[in-house]
Amino acid sequence: MLPISDHASFETIKKPQTPELLDRKNSPNKLNSVFLPIHYAHSRIWLLLTILSIQILLLFTLRSLPISLSLSHPRPSEYVQNSLSADPNRDQCGSGRIFVYDLPVTFNSEILANCDDLNPWSSRCEALANDGFGRSATGLVGIVPKQLASAWYWTDQFVSEIIFHNRVLKHKCRVLEPENATAFYIPFYAGLAVGKYLWSNSSAKERDLHCEMMLKWVQDKPYYKRSNGWDHFLTMGRISWDFRRSKDEDWGSSCIYMRGMRNITRLLIERNPWDYFDVGVPYPTGFHPRSDSDVTAWQRFVRDRNRTSLFSFAGATRGAVRNDFRGILLRQCNGTDACTIVDCAGSRCSNGTSAILETFLSSEFCLQPRGDSFTRRSLFDCMVAGSIPVFFWKRTAYYQYEWFLPGEADSYSVFIDRNAVKNGTSVKEVLERYSREEVRKMREKVIDYIPKIVYARPQEGLETVKDAFDVAIEGVLRRFKEQEEWGFKW
Repeated sequence: MLPISDHASFETIKKPQTPELLDRKNSPNKLNSVFLPIHYAHSRIWLLLTILSIQILLLFTLRSLPISLSLSHPRPSEYVQNSLSADPNRDQCGSGRIFVYDLPVTFNSEILANCDDLNPWSSRCEALANDGFGRSATGLVGIVPKQLASAWYWTDQFVSEIIFHNRVLKHKCRVLEPENATAFYIPFYAGLAVGKYLWSNSSAKERDLHCEMMLKWVQDKPYYKRSNGWDHFLTMGRISWDFRRSKDEDWGSSCIYMRGMRNITRLLIERNPWDYFDVGVPYPTGFHPRSDSDVTAWQRFVRDRNRTSLFSFAGATRGAVRNDFRGILLRQCNGTDACTIVDCAGSRCSNGTSAILETFLSSEFCLQPRGDSFTRRSLFDCMVAGSIPVFFWKRTAYYQYEWFLPGEADSYSVFIDRNAVKNGTSVKEVLERYSREEVRKMREKVIDYIPKIVYARPQEGLETVKDAFDVAIEGVLRRFKEQEEWGFKW
């Protein structure tokens, strides 16, 4: 705005002639000497008022325009950013976008093609069929609702690598150009690769071979070098301890201890609770919903079940284990009509059976002691059936699946210290103390979380319901975004 009090500015516009000069030109008219000073004073006032009016008019005009017009013009990149933020596809991928490495077939599809050789006892081809879901569970007809029978499979517990690979290829936030990615997925079937050698007389070199080759390949990529692996992740379809061999003569592979693996996030069915890069994801179960309606129909079915047993146990004793805790639980079950047992001696419960599902569907609670490791697939079979899990080790679930299970442990489960049971505490008496309302609330919480612990059948995922894969991917992308924002790297 022009400075109103700055008279010099007006002088530059038009300098009026002085009265003396006019008087000399018009000396015959003496009245001019009286009226001319007044005339020029009025002219100056009118000029001031006119300029002031123009400034006021401009002020109100500018205030009525968008703010952006009164600021400097944004750069072209700012226009692009604003237009993308309004794009619904961008909103869905606000946490990041995924690039899937095109690994050599040696690390995935070739392993599947050699499925006959992945097990020293029998072929695994049938178990790995149907995109990793296995055979259709035709034996469940009459146990599950007819319209849901085709959503059930005899799914192997070690196939998460295949499931994740197929799903990530169809993920809405996948990009084909690595420069547009914030996360990089390595489709290496680490568990299937090492599983071939775990029960044979194999050398440490054989057990490490695939992982060493994979790391050599990925470490040569520019985007790995850029981040040193911090924005990379993969699925390892076994428990963490199968990849943590310290000495050559010990069990498993040393894959996790290899230098190139250090900063890569690892999705495992059992994690090491003290390793930041290990993330526990649910064991695959037999239920693979095809739609949102499959999920709601199953939740309704398990909610309305008539449960005739107070608790159940599916498992077998460990004869070679001194003071085997499972043996204690089996003895307590055998001592009461309130418990139902499914004897899983040998391989009778491998990949689930109709007896296990039927038992869990009929039980209020299901006992979940540790298995060969701290976790068990049985936990997820139990919860999918709407039964309330009973834990004896906190590492069985509470320190494992934080993205997938409720944060309040007692809202969906019961914990009984194993040492108390060893000293004579009756599991039956503990469970009988829960009122019907308390049991109903816990079951409702279990049912609410069923979608988060199952893997959907469609490779594109379900319509609106988020399954275990969706939860895992969102968690990984969120983790990478937070790492960048916090600068949390070493």
